Amino acid sequence: MLQDNRLLAPGQKMPTQPVVGLDRLRGRMPHISVLLLASVVALFSLVPLGFIGWITVDVGWQTVKELVFRPRVGELLVNTVLLEAITVPVSIVLAVTLAWLTERTDIPFARLWAWLAVAPLAVPAFVHSYAWVSLVPGMRGLQSGVFVSVLAYFPFLYLPVAAALRRLDPAIEDAAASLGVGPWGVFFRAVLPQLRLAICGGSLLIALHLLSEYGLFVMIRFDTFATAIVDQFQSAYNSPAANMLGGVLVACCLLLLGLEVLVRGNERYARVGSGSARPADRHRLGWFVVPAILVPVVLAGLTLGVPLVTLVRWLYFGGFGIWRLDTVGNAFLQTIVLALAGGILSTVAAAPMAWLSVRAPGRFQRVLEACHYYVGSLPGVVVALSLVTITVRLVLPLYQTFATLIIAYILLFLPRAMVGLRASIAQAPVELERAAMGLGRTPAQAVRQITMRLAAPGAAASIALVALGITNELTATLMLAPNGVETLATRFWSLTSEIDYVSAAPYAVMMVVLSLPLTLLLHAQSKRTAGQ
Repeated sequence: MLQDNRLLAPGQKMPTQPVVGLDRLRGRMPHISVLLLASVVALFSLVPLGFIGWITVDVGWQTVKELVFRPRVGELLVNTVLLEAITVPVSIVLAVTLAWLTERTDIPFARLWAWLAVAPLAVPAFVHSYAWVSLVPGMRGLQSGVFVSVLAYFPFLYLPVAAALRRLDPAIEDAAASLGVGPWGVFFRAVLPQLRLAICGGSLLIALHLLSEYGLFVMIRFDTFATAIVDQFQSAYNSPAANMLGGVLVACCLLLLGLEVLVRGNERYARVGSGSARPADRHRLGWFVVPAILVPVVLAGLTLGVPLVTLVRWLYFGGFGIWRLDTVGNAFLQTIVLALAGGILSTVAAAPMAWLSVRAPGRFQRVLEACHYYVGSLPGVVVALSLVTITVRLVLPLYQTFATLIIAYILLFLPRAMVGLRASIAQAPVELERAAMGLGRTPAQAVRQITMRLAAPGAAASIALVALGITNELTATLMLAPNGVETLATRFWSLTSEIDYVSAAPYAVMMVVLSLPLTLLLHAQSKRTAGQ
C-alpha cells in the first residue's frame, strides 16, 4: 500500500496505526483465561453428578422408574417443597425487617442487635435442633423444621441485606421522597429493589442448605431427601435407591438455580462514585420503639438463649471430668486446620466463576455457574461416596486421605464462596478496570490490581463463611476422614448418637468458641464491604 508522505516533516516517520484485531484479542484474554479456569472447576464439580449418572445407567431404566416414581419419593418431594416455600419467605421477611431496624432506624443499642443477629451462625444447626428438642421433647414435623431452620439460617440473609443497606446511596430515598412518595412507598419502590441481589444470594444459600441439611431434621424426625439418602446408605452401602434420591435432589437444585436467575434479573448495582458522602438518615421510631426493640430481643433469646441454657445444663451435669484435653484439644486443632485449608481453597476455586457471572454473563456462563451451585445442594454423604468410588477404583492412594477430604469440602462449599465473591465483584465498577487499561495496565493486571482488591473484603467473608461450614460439617467428614482425624462435629455427633449428651457438651461448646471469631469476621467484613 502506498503511503502519502507529503505532509511529513523531514525525518518524520509515518505514525503507526493500532492493530484493532490484536487489541480486541487482548481485551478478550481475561475472559478466555478466566473462562478456562471456571470450566475446569465446573467439570470437577460435576463428579458427584457423573457418579449418580453412572449408577443410573448401571441399574437400568426399569429399576430407575421403580425407585423414583413411587409414593415415598412423592412424600419426600412434598416435604421438601413445603419446607422451602415456607422457610425462605419467612427468613426474608425476618432478615429484611431486622436489617432495616438496625441500619436505618434509631432503635436503641443498634450495634448490639446487629451483632446478635449474626451470632447464631456460631451455633451449628444440629445444636440448635437438639437444644429445642431438649426443651420441648415433642417438637417434630414440618412446623418444627421450619421454626428451627429459620432460627439457624436467617443470618445468611441478614448479612448481605444489612451490608447492602449500609452501601445504598441515601440520595435515592431523598429523590423518591421529593416526588411525593410516602415512607412505605420509598421503601418498597426505591430501597427494596436495590436489595434484590443480596436477597437472591442469601435466599439461594438458605434454600441449598435446606436441601442438604441432615442433622437438624433427623433430631426433629422430619423426613427430607437428605435424611432418606443417609438412611438408605446406612442400610445398604452404595444403594441404588439412595443414588436415585440424590438424582431427584439434583433436579430440585437446578430448579432453584433457574428460579434465582429469573428473579435476580440483569440489573446493574454498581456505581462509579461512592454516592452521597453523608450517612443515611435514621428514621425515628417514636412510640413504635417498644414493639420494634422486642423483635431483636425475642430473636436473640430464641437463637442464642435456648442453646446457651442447654449447653450450660450439659456442662453442669458433667462437671470438670468431661473436659478431656487430649481428645477435645486434638479435635479442636484438627478442625482449625481443615477449616482454614478448605476455606482458602474453596474461595480460590470460586473466584473465576464469580468474576465471569458479573463481568461476562452469558448462556454458557450460566451453565458453568449452575455447575458451581448444584453440588452445594447434595448431602455430604453423596459427595463423599462419589469420591470414595473414584478413589477406590481409579486412584487408590488417595482413598481416605487429607487431600480427598479437602476436595469434598471444596465441592460442598463452592456456593458459599460464590455468594460473597459475586456480590463484592458486582459492587466494583467495571469502569475502573477500563480506566486502568486506558492507563497502560494489561486486562489481567487491571482485574488483579483493581477488581480483586476491591473484592478482597468479600473474599475474606467467603473464607470465613466456608470455614464456618467446615467447622460444623458432619457426614462427609465421617466418611472421608483418614484414621485418627476427628473434628469437633464428628465427636459431638458420635457421643449424642450414644445418648451421652453430657460428654458431648464440651465439643458443642468448642464448636461455638471456634465459630464465634469467624462470625465476628463475617460481620466486620460485611461492614467494610459496605464502605464503613
